[in-house]
Amino acid sequence: MLRCLVVSTLLLSSFAASQELETYAFRGVHVLPMETEHVLENQTVVVSDGRIAQIGAIDDVLVPHDAIVIEAEGRYLMPGLAEMHGHVPGTEDAQYLKDVLFLYVANGVTTVRGMLGRPTHLRLRAQIARHEMLGPRLITSGPSLRGGRVDSPEQARRIVLEQAEAGYDFVKIHPGLTRTVFDAAVQAAAEAGTRIAGHVPTDVGVGHALEVGQASIDHLDGYAQYLVPPGVDLSTTEPGYYGMNLLDLIDEDRIRQAAIDTREAGVWVVPTQTLIEQRVVSSPSSRDLAARPEMAYMPGAMVEGWVQSKERILATTSAIPDGGRRLVEMRRRLIKALHDEGAGLLLGSDAPQVFNVPGFSLHHELRAIMSAGLSPYEALRTGTVAPAEFFSARDEFGGVRVGLAADLILVDGNPLQDATAVRRPLGVMVRGLWLDRTALDEGLAAIANRHR
Repeated sequence: MLRCLVVSTLLLSSFAASQELETYAFRGVHVLPMETEHVLENQTVVVSDGRIAQIGAIDDVLVPHDAIVIEAEGRYLMPGLAEMHGHVPGTEDAQYLKDVLFLYVANGVTTVRGMLGRPTHLRLRAQIARHEMLGPRLITSGPSLRGGRVDSPEQARRIVLEQAEAGYDFVKIHPGLTRTVFDAAVQAAAEAGTRIAGHVPTDVGVGHALEVGQASIDHLDGYAQYLVPPGVDLSTTEPGYYGMNLLDLIDEDRIRQAAIDTREAGVWVVPTQTLIEQRVVSSPSSRDLAARPEMAYMPGAMVEGWVQSKERILATTSAIPDGGRRLVEMRRRLIKALHDEGAGLLLGSDAPQVFNVPGFSLHHELRAIMSAGLSPYEALRTGTVAPAEFFSARDEFGGVRVGLAADLILVDGNPLQDATAVRRPLGVMVRGLWLDRTALDEGLAAIANRHR
């Protein structure tokens, strides 16, 4: 029988500033290190002071006398997941912020790359790191650079330098920047020892983003234009929703070369495929998506706004014959080519966003990535080892190895055979803090009750 420490709902809603971490021992657990595709069977894993202290055969590890023993009995222990294109609310609505952070954790998400930061997130990042606030490790941008807000190279340079000085982890790029402004941001980031990531403005294009070494291209933004053969004049053609208007101009023979170019540039890609799939195809309908069980954890007005957003997108793209399905299929081929050619892929779903509930949406993204042709291991790796590699943090998280932070998920089945096993974890450990299924269910029920 699984014996776990229950973290009370009171603790979930109001962490003590001096939260102490217990020592734990997972006994009889099958370990998925995730650095290679193999399973270490019948292990004991000891966690102390928030880190993995010992891993060994069940009878070879001396369990500390003060450890809380979790009799895993053949369950599977793997690294927590990283949401590599997530959003974290501001602190003006403290309860909503806590709820979003909890939704991530309840779904096994132990790291979030926040893609639209704000000044309050710097303090929040530190609070989470000290366990003063329950949440996944937060790696955050500053407020984004976008056209209409940043209109000159001098302004871009000043903002980038100020954000680096303030301590943001990277600079987020939104659409609308001119190439001159974009280049000024890139140069300032290099001088300050930080990097840019996010969208690819139309005036910049994927080719130039690869040339300057943008850290990540999110949403596969700009790749549709990159797949149009050179010499085709696009100056009078509106690309449409993520390039849907260009589908008849794309040369699919260019997909493999685009993947090779991305790999050689060392640029990582966060497809957020589930976000696109849910928006541009008519089935499932917006009402069907709004009826998913996880929508109970979001404000009703927000979900209704998502319904209207999808309806607007379908209306504006309806003139393109079978455009949604064709866009999805083209993107799947591109994702598979990026993987096959060794380009870096990162798991991200853009939550909370249209029908993407924090945490839950990352499991939909796993399914979408596998629909592109990746195996369960290959897909899970984009949310575990790959993010740690992207952040040059392989010695901090992303695997199950002695010395790493204890960001762990305990699940009932083997995720290497069926990745859906991670959808409802038996427990989640966030840098040494353990929440069992009872605690997770209590927290989820409290959120749902607030939105009734």
